[in-house]
Amino acid sequence: MISEPALRGYILEEVLAWMLRSSGYEVLTAQDDQDKAPWKVLEERNHGMVVRGRGAWHQADTLGQFRYVPPFSLPIRLFVEAKFTQPKVRLPTVRNGHGVVHDVNENVMTTVTAGSGPRRPRTRYRYSYAIFSTSGFSQDAQEFALAHQISLVDLSMPDFQKLRGLVRTAAKDVHAALQALPAAELPAVREIRNYLRRPLLNLWEEPVVTDPSVTNPLDVLADSLRSRSTLGMILAFPAAPFVLGLASDDLYSFVTYALEQPTHSVRLRRLRQPAPHSVWEIRPREHPNAYALTFGLPEQVEAWILDQEAGSPSRTRWVKESMLSAMTLYWMDGDHAHTFQLRYTAAEFLEGAG
Repeated sequence: MISEPALRGYILEEVLAWMLRSSGYEVLTAQDDQDKAPWKVLEERNHGMVVRGRGAWHQADTLGQFRYVPPFSLPIRLFVEAKFTQPKVRLPTVRNGHGVVHDVNENVMTTVTAGSGPRRPRTRYRYSYAIFSTSGFSQDAQEFALAHQISLVDLSMPDFQKLRGLVRTAAKDVHAALQALPAAELPAVREIRNYLRRPLLNLWEEPVVTDPSVTNPLDVLADSLRSRSTLGMILAFPAAPFVLGLASDDLYSFVTYALEQPTHSVRLRRLRQPAPHSVWEIRPREHPNAYALTFGLPEQVEAWILDQEAGSPSRTRWVKESMLSAMTLYWMDGDHAHTFQLRYTAAEFLEGAG
C-alpha cells in the first residue's frame, strides 16, 4: 500500500496543476497526442502516461503544456513533481528530473518515415522540470539544479500553510481509509488521482476509485480548494534559470491591478519571518497597498544570486543588474492569455523586519 508521505506528494501534484491553470498550464493526457506510431510521443500504459525520450519512455504523472508559445521557441511542456515529506529533497530526486528532461529533449528527430510512406515532420517541444517541496532542498540538490536549470519551488513559506494543511488532511484521511480496506479492494494511485482530476481539472479519465471512504476526503479537498478564492499561486518567469511560485492571500487583487497596468514598477522587500529562509515580498511602487505577492528562494539559489554582485560597492546595484530585475507573468482569462511584467529599479529594493 502507498505510504502517507508519498500520497501527500501525489495529491499535492494534482492541487498544483489546478492552481497553475491560471498561469496557462494545462495537464496533458495520452489522448492529447493524436499522432500514431512512430510519431506518437505520449502513450497510456498500465502504470499511467509515459512520454517518449531519445533512449526510453518516461513516466509522467503530471505533465502539462503552456498555452502560450514564446517567440522563436517551441511549445513548452513542464514536468511537475511534488514532495511533501519531512526531510529536504535531496540530490537523487533532482538528478532523476534532469535525466528525464534531458532524454526527452534529446528526442530531436524532426522527420520520421512510417514504413514506405512519405517522411513527415514530428512535432517538437521544449521540456522543463520543476520540483515543488514543502520542506526545502539540500545544498547539493540546489547546486545541481542551478547547474542544469531544474526549477526548485519552495512551499515551506507561511503563505503556503493553508495549502499544506488541506493536502495533509486529505492524505491522512485517504490513507486511513486505505488501511481499512481489504488488500484485494485497494485502489491504485492512478485511480485516486483520476478521481481528483475530475472536479479540479475537468479530466474524466478511467479508472477511478469508487469507495466512498476514499472519495469523501477527496471531495472535501476539492470543495475546500474551489471555495477559497484567496488561495492562489502564479508562476513568474525571470531572466534566470528557474521559475518562481508567487503566493498571495488575494491573488485577484493582483490580477485586477495588473489588468489595468500590465507593465508596472514594483518594490522588492526581503522579509525576516519564521521560515527556513528569507521570504521576499513584491508590492506595486505607486500603490503599495493594492496587492502583495511573496516567494521564497532555496538558500543556495539566493546565495548564488547575491554572489553575482560580489565586489560591487553598492548592494542596490545588484538589484538593478540582477536577473530578477524583471519578471514576466501570464494570466489566463478563458482562452485569452494576458501578459504582465513586473519591473523594479535599484531604488526599489528594501530589506526589513516585515
